Amino acid sequence: MATELAQVPAPIVQPAPAAEEKPRHVAFICSKGNLDMAYPALVMGWAALGNGIDVTIFFTFWGLDIITKKRVDSLQISPIGNTSMKMGDMGIPNIVAAIPGMTNISTRMMNQKMEALGVPPVREYVQMLVDGGAKLYACKMSVDMMGLGMDDFVEGVDSIVTAGDFMDMTDGAQIVFI
Repeated sequence: MATELAQVPAPIVQPAPAAEEKPRHVAFICSKGNLDMAYPALVMGWAALGNGIDVTIFFTFWGLDIITKKRVDSLQISPIGNTSMKMGDMGIPNIVAAIPGMTNISTRMMNQKMEALGVPPVREYVQMLVDGGAKLYACKMSVDMMGLGMDDFVEGVDSIVTAGDFMDMTDGAQIVFI
């Protein structure tokens, strides 16, 4: 004997009134100035901007190289101690990586691969982020330690701030340390 279920209309659900949504915010801390350490924040920052997420980037210690006029175009990648550095399918042994000129070769290889993928150079990427609305800040302690000032930075760096200022500016943000 088959039982039939009665057709019960679905309840009408009224959505709760929308609470005022706070915009999403991500903050990157860039502490290293190697070529392979510059791109993660730049790529993720650009992706975040494309998704309507507010982006703040704080450059500290050697990460200042990414925004320093004299260094931004000459960032390098060293194969020494970099266990993921590959030439083809084979990693570069540390003994070979220590040969003079290997850093230049590694840097040239990475730049060529990035160019082949259509990835902009670091300076251009930084400018894209600035044009897209990202906020860039230099760490006061690192700036003082390295004897730098605002004139040393590429166009678009908002200001030099303390770590405490950065924490206040990024309250509630998702923070990514690179």
